[in-house]
Amino acid sequence: MKEIQGGICAAKGFKANGIHCGIRKNKSKRDLSLIVSDVRATAAAVYTTNLVKGAPILVNQKHLADGYAQAIICNSGIANTCNANGVEMAEEMGKLVEKATGVKSDDVVIASTGVIGMPLNVTPIANGMDELVAGLGYDNNSLAAEGIMTTDTKKKETAVSFEIDGVECRIGGMAKGSGMIHPNMATMLVFVTSDVAITSEMLQKAVSDDVKTSFNMISVDGDTSTNDTFAVLANGMAGNKLIDSEGEAYDAFCEALHKVSVDLSRKIAGDGEGATKLLECKVTGGKTDEIAKKVAKSVICSSLTKAAMFGADANWGRVLCAIGYSGADVDIEKINVSFKSAKGTIEVCRNGAGVDFSEEKAKEILLENEIDILVDLNDGDFDATAWGCDLTYEYVKINGDYRT
Repeated sequence: MKEIQGGICAAKGFKANGIHCGIRKNKSKRDLSLIVSDVRATAAAVYTTNLVKGAPILVNQKHLADGYAQAIICNSGIANTCNANGVEMAEEMGKLVEKATGVKSDDVVIASTGVIGMPLNVTPIANGMDELVAGLGYDNNSLAAEGIMTTDTKKKETAVSFEIDGVECRIGGMAKGSGMIHPNMATMLVFVTSDVAITSEMLQKAVSDDVKTSFNMISVDGDTSTNDTFAVLANGMAGNKLIDSEGEAYDAFCEALHKVSVDLSRKIAGDGEGATKLLECKVTGGKTDEIAKKVAKSVICSSLTKAAMFGADANWGRVLCAIGYSGADVDIEKINVSFKSAKGTIEVCRNGAGVDFSEEKAKEILLENEIDILVDLNDGDFDATAWGCDLTYEYVKINGDYRT
């Protein structure tokens, strides 16, 4: 497996575009993206577990019931959530795609992101469809990635190539997410495309399993969004033998999908609102898989730990505190904690108690923009990794007037 360029367009037969259609006031910001497969593709998705769901999710659950799709349209600026006519507007977006491309509206994945509670007027979308479709290209992945951004400061794209039975296959993806990030069986907005031939049943299994150790293990601020969607389209154009059961081919696909998911997870966590640092908590020695995951996620979610990382303060007690209230069955007196970055590694806690360490060396390590928090539970063979970011003054500033 190797990393390649191309993002959402890396797989054969996928073209994309992103434009400014007028939903967002800032004309320099793209606010509408479209991805189209040359052929109908198998499709799978997982969504937010928040009881308040964006209208596009309700529509997608119907559109993807047969396990197929051919296009994805997404607007940024308005979430189309908690609107009386939200479902009608989401359905209209699918109809606009059908009219402009010929792809049946039932084969369109619809997504919206932005402010909750503001009505979505599809007129700007309708007016922009000709430009959007005319600009579709097999190398316009970055334009599409830009069109789904809200408070994101960076485009989030990745792609890999790999082999199944000697046939080159590709998976590429793009994501948006910076605030309101605390997924549970879904995430922000993530769109992934592949040219692998795989049944919708096996694709759904792969997607549902994958999120457990990728997008479900990230947190920026502890808020689960209303519009979280992770959708995958696989059009079969690589020409591999159809994957219809578990085995070596399925495992190879899952491994590549996970590489893409983890890369996007790290990009989302590192671009958290106001963030200056990517935090990665690596837990080893867990008694069970669930215990390891609980501990890693609890540490990443701790506001006090996040604030300490912002200040480059090796306040390891906050890490132990987060482990203690995680609800995980651990023996505190066995736990070791270290901090690691490009500047080195320093142990700060052994067997649940502090050890002598150089505060100067610790600060040097924690001043880097990627920090590993290493937790050894010394109680078993299971491990887990979670991703997050530091908590800064800028986060409050961004969200204090997000709507206005």
